[in-house]
Amino acid sequence: MDETSASYIEIRGARVNNLKQVSVRIPRNKLVVVTGLSGSGKSSLAYDTIYAEGQRRYVESLSSYARQFLGRINKPDVDFVYGIPPAIAIEQKVTVRNPHSTVGTSTEIYEYLKLLFARIGKTYSPVSGAEVKKETVTDVVRYFESLPEDEHVLVLYPLDIPADADRKALWEQLWQAGVTRVEIGETVYRVEDLMQGTVAYAASDDIRVVVDRIRTGSDADTLARCGDSAQMAFNEGKGTCIIRRADSSQRIFSNRFECDGMTFEEPNEYLFGFNTPYGACKRCEGFGTVIGIDERLVIPDRSLSVYENAVACWRGESLSVWKDKLIRVADRMDFPIHRPYDQLSEKNKQDLWHGNRYFKGIDGFFDYVDEHRYKIQYRVLKARYSGKTVCPVCQGSRLRKEASYVRIAGKNIIDLVQMPVDRLWDWFESLQLDDYTQQIAHRLLVEIKSRLSFLCHVGLGYLTLNRPSATLSGGESQRIYLANSLSSSLVGSLYVLDEPSVGLHPRDTHLLIEVLKSLRDIGNTVLVVEHDQDIIQAADYLIDVGPLAGRQGGEIVYAGPADGLPEASRSLTAAYMTGQCSIPVPTLRRPWHNRLIVRGACENNLKHIDVTFPLNVLCLVTGVSGSGKSTLVRSVLYPALARCLDQYQEQTGGFCKLEGDLQQIEAVECVDQHPIGKTSRSNPVTYCKAYDELRKLFAEQPASKLNDFKASHFTFNAEGGRCEVCQGEGIITVEMQFMADVKLVCDACKGKRFKDEILEVTYRGRNIFDVLEMTVDEAVEFFGWKKTGTEKKIVDRLRPLQDVGLGYIKLGQSSSTLSGGENQRVKLAS
Repeated sequence: MDETSASYIEIRGARVNNLKQVSVRIPRNKLVVVTGLSGSGKSSLAYDTIYAEGQRRYVESLSSYARQFLGRINKPDVDFVYGIPPAIAIEQKVTVRNPHSTVGTSTEIYEYLKLLFARIGKTYSPVSGAEVKKETVTDVVRYFESLPEDEHVLVLYPLDIPADADRKALWEQLWQAGVTRVEIGETVYRVEDLMQGTVAYAASDDIRVVVDRIRTGSDADTLARCGDSAQMAFNEGKGTCIIRRADSSQRIFSNRFECDGMTFEEPNEYLFGFNTPYGACKRCEGFGTVIGIDERLVIPDRSLSVYENAVACWRGESLSVWKDKLIRVADRMDFPIHRPYDQLSEKNKQDLWHGNRYFKGIDGFFDYVDEHRYKIQYRVLKARYSGKTVCPVCQGSRLRKEASYVRIAGKNIIDLVQMPVDRLWDWFESLQLDDYTQQIAHRLLVEIKSRLSFLCHVGLGYLTLNRPSATLSGGESQRIYLANSLSSSLVGSLYVLDEPSVGLHPRDTHLLIEVLKSLRDIGNTVLVVEHDQDIIQAADYLIDVGPLAGRQGGEIVYAGPADGLPEASRSLTAAYMTGQCSIPVPTLRRPWHNRLIVRGACENNLKHIDVTFPLNVLCLVTGVSGSGKSTLVRSVLYPALARCLDQYQEQTGGFCKLEGDLQQIEAVECVDQHPIGKTSRSNPVTYCKAYDELRKLFAEQPASKLNDFKASHFTFNAEGGRCEVCQGEGIITVEMQFMADVKLVCDACKGKRFKDEILEVTYRGRNIFDVLEMTVDEAVEFFGWKKTGTEKKIVDRLRPLQDVGLGYIKLGQSSSTLSGGENQRVKLAS
């Protein structure tokens, strides 16, 4: 290998998307940042050229099975790429939709926790709190050895017989089995005497079989005899062995896993798995939530008391009799009917919901409703207060109750997954175990603590392991994958990251930089697409793509050490970093008079806070990562406001009351980073409703009228004009065994999605595929020549995409290729 390929990744003549014959050398085993305007070509260089070629070559080296498909995989449009290692992409997308996936499972920490509890966890009885032990022959021998020398002891086991059993037949059966003595009550009898009926005994007393009579001692023969007798007692006594001393005291040993009259499950890794039928809660099947009566719908305003109609389903003339019943027995229940609901004690809430001997409670009310479901008004009433609610059996833990009986240092696995990661890491650091247990758990503890440490270092110490993966932002998902990559300790690879600092507070940026450098230091090339100034300045090597976006970009404005960027005259990045350009701070702030007030917000880590949101202004909610910003806005304010406007039916975060100038609000929208569509056919032009006008325009062309083509022929979402081989996707997905699926360009339509006769219809020399390949900027220019008609409608629908800085994306670009921020801006434009 020559010096160039060993020390550099060299790209020559890259023409992917808007790249203009780009040639660049990227040093290996360095932290390299690619920056520039949105749409300048950063992702085209980093992902569509470098990563795509690295991944293609890696797959090509694997097996003949994989290589049979590679002849059909399109190589990036580039003259050549030298010195590229196997590539791994960590993109900023929320792609996990599996409700069983959590932070713990996606980082594999939960897998190690399951093994840890299965190996060193101790089971405790929920009745007495005593440790549940499965005693063995060794335990019996140790007890025997601890007794004083030369003491006679009996080894016995209980005999379980029906009360109406034939005693004479029983004695004969025991005699034939070789049993010579039994204990009835506290007296030992010879079986031979019992058979002959020469002794009297109480028929109601318990019967125990005497296995052996042994004189205590510590010599090997005596201990061996004790062990053999104990083993026989365990076998014949269904797991019970009794040692009776001369003073009539006894010690009962059991090799069954039981305590307080209860038999417990022996810990194993499946007991703690909510993804398996064995360990999952039977009621919610491991999801943690069920469809039931939603507390937040039943009691929408937690600041009201029961007397003030806090229970919404008891309002009205007929149903208020339930409230009246509670008021009448409130003194006997010791229930404060005038106290606000959110100030009630836990016992008061239990009485209100589950009832007692004086009152049936809210649950009893809905039982009454179920009994009358044959009436439509009761079915409507039940539906009004039904929703997704916490599973009443497992309380949202997802596990069967037996898993909660197993503890390590006083904590069960449910307690641990509900701790924030930084607190959990501290708990493991302070965990004290005895030498034997430490030896068993050592390897597991190393893996758990290292993964927790990596999560803390990427600024995710505020997450809990039971947090569903689908609720994470794009930046959080990316940093989890980054922590996983660091824990895997791969070397000699190329990591390509897409803005890992998104959503991270500047306070934690230095932690992320340390992680990126750690990934570099163990022998990897780290290529980061980034806008954050701190990460740009921390780079070993910087590539600035520009100078502008779209057709005016696609060039390398600067490539070199980060400290040399200020000298780049064409770089807008340099202009802003040096202060030559800046975003002006407004001299005047817009005044506000109307407001919304959320009172008593208490979801997740919010501590019953009151927050005022001014209306008719740009209002910003900020704070460090994990402080509760998203919980306040996304989980409390948005669903509460939407519910007031009758446009939202999902669960609302905990709060007491929403008040203020609600009459000022006509509608509410949530613009988040989740993909704009669930399929590869979803794209910006369909989301913004511009595609309807496009199809109408092509249907109006003379060639369409000649062939009787309607607007429906120009869609790839329905039969008619689309290519039926790939069903309008332009690609065919080949499922690969044990590998990621391979996506191939469709041979029938060559990736154009439509039938040939549809593509013959043109508008100003462009067919429907050509138009979908245009960028938003190009499309606005192409259709902007006409100020009326369908063309004007198309431009009006596309203009907002330009306004939010998305003029560089293609009209038909699949939503799955958009970043979280781009998805958010498409929604904002819509």
